[in-house]
Amino acid sequence: MYHHIKKLMYTVNVGTPDPRFGNMLLEQFGGANGELAAAMQYSIQGLNCDDADRKDLLMDIGTEELSHLEVVGTLARMHLKPMKKDRDAAEVDPLIAIAGGGGVSLFNSMGDAWTADYLKITGELDVDLRSNIAAEARAKIVYERLINFCDDPGSKDALQFLMTREITHMKAFTAALESLGKAPFSVGKIPPTPVLVDQYFNDSTGEGDEGESDARGPWNQGGEWEMVEVPELRQGVENLESRDDERPGKKERAGSPVPKTRARRSA
Repeated sequence: MYHHIKKLMYTVNVGTPDPRFGNMLLEQFGGANGELAAAMQYSIQGLNCDDADRKDLLMDIGTEELSHLEVVGTLARMHLKPMKKDRDAAEVDPLIAIAGGGGVSLFNSMGDAWTADYLKITGELDVDLRSNIAAEARAKIVYERLINFCDDPGSKDALQFLMTREITHMKAFTAALESLGKAPFSVGKIPPTPVLVDQYFNDSTGEGDEGESDARGPWNQGGEWEMVEVPELRQGVENLESRDDERPGKKERAGSPVPKTRARRSA
């Protein structure tokens, strides 16, 4: 059961409305990393969850995200308000001004409609929790950028609150994931192929235009890691040579120069 209380989770105060900034705020209203996407993702994961304790977590945070949506929507509406009467303000985004009357709708900052494709729901609790941690991290960065582009103190206060709650949710989802007691890379039930799972394929090789070269670090050396040099390229060359050798009457090797005596196709 949902119950709406006629009070924002965080009071919004806007000094000077900025329609251009209001348009930016729509990214957190109807965008891929926005509050509606988060609310729907966590709530639907919760509906699918058989673990009563983690279901409670998902429903709690999913419901809070709806409260965040209300805060963002109110903040955006206040910044977009000049579009209702001012021609110059309306030209910032005619879609909002003409079709939406200067209010918010489920579009992102570029006018793209919200879609359920934004949601990451697998039905595997540990996988979904990892997706949620990443979602909160992306949202935190979006809020950080909005704060950097904002000149209004009251708006920045509200955004700071919302940004902070993203970290709170990351902490909660991380603790829930760790409480499952699963190994970090234990995903699903079918184990990975031994040896292959510890091979790092060095598929970006050579020296780049700016001097970048092959890098080594804990992601490809030490522990159980085995560095494997360009396996796909080597296998591809071997396959080409193998097919080339099997062609009847074929004398040139793959990659050898074309004989000068080859006849040109007539026009």
